[in-house]
Amino acid sequence: MIELLERDFPSFFAAPFHAYGADTPYVSPMKVDLKRFLSVENPLFSNASDFTYFSVKRDGIPVGRITAHLHRRSNDLHCEARGCFGYFDCADDTEAATALLQAAENWASARGMTRLVGNFNLTAMQQAGIMTSGFDQVPFTDQIWGPSHLPGLLEVNGYQSHFPMTTFERRLDTNPTSEFLPDAQRTQLLDQGFSFAPVTRATIAERLEDARAILNRSFKNNPMFVPVTAEEFHFQAKDMKWIMDPRISKVVHYRGAPAGAVIAIPDLNPLLRRIGSRWRLSLPYHYFRYKARRDRAVVIFQGVMPEFQGRSVNPLMLNEMTRDMIAAGYKTVGGTWIADENAASLRQTEKAGAVPLHRLHLFSKELS
Repeated sequence: MIELLERDFPSFFAAPFHAYGADTPYVSPMKVDLKRFLSVENPLFSNASDFTYFSVKRDGIPVGRITAHLHRRSNDLHCEARGCFGYFDCADDTEAATALLQAAENWASARGMTRLVGNFNLTAMQQAGIMTSGFDQVPFTDQIWGPSHLPGLLEVNGYQSHFPMTTFERRLDTNPTSEFLPDAQRTQLLDQGFSFAPVTRATIAERLEDARAILNRSFKNNPMFVPVTAEEFHFQAKDMKWIMDPRISKVVHYRGAPAGAVIAIPDLNPLLRRIGSRWRLSLPYHYFRYKARRDRAVVIFQGVMPEFQGRSVNPLMLNEMTRDMIAAGYKTVGGTWIADENAASLRQTEKAGAVPLHRLHLFSKELS
């Protein structure tokens, strides 16, 4: 027997742990962060009517969950009436999946939406997609992981896959010498007026605002992109200064103005697995133990202002990042999703020696 619940956060948070078990690569966001994202504190939502979330229990045990939400600025910009689903996690249980998807569909239809698309956690500028291959590969922070049965649960409920994407990883211990930029060219760029802006805990707010400006300009023409407001950006990056390793993010200025950025953070997933994604009294102990052993990092954003594209700013940043990651003891670096239609970024990623990690697709359904 199943029970559908709405806005029951304890069961929403617990569902993936029961659905997938401890032996899978699944890693949850921190419980306190997930609760903050699904609240009216989130500037993505104008009010509580812009989102909801559902969970399903079978015999009293949470086995699935889903969000249903609107990204109004995306619909306005792209002239769509699209509802979104996100955080779709479910046991291999068709009845439970159908209850969740129908609840999200009904919610979106009641608000005049003609299509439901996902997985978005919570926008296309964040975690996106349903995994369709690479299920045995451990995800990095800011990457989605889901089991192999999820695509089938969507398909049996009338959803079609589209917009293929890939995440990547690069081994720095076995592929450390990828030459992005000769030393002479680096010197020439610095002589021309390019410089590395300091990335420290004291300057992190300035560097993140640089990154937001670069994101909005460099991604402007990408499909599904919506410019990120300062309020949205800083809401997402609220605790960034506490988790960043200042050595591995790079922001390049040209004569004092932002030109390019590659923002990388240590992969927090080993720590989150250890603490069950919950605040615990033992967190400081686990954090310092993790920090002493961490050797995985993830690039969460990389971009260059349009006027500086083709001027070797990206190789300049990647060369510096790779050198400093290796010096800091990192052995592997991952990257968030790249769409198949973004041929330039795919070529650049492969040239750097990265290999595919996960395959993902969006899934959508027309609503009657």
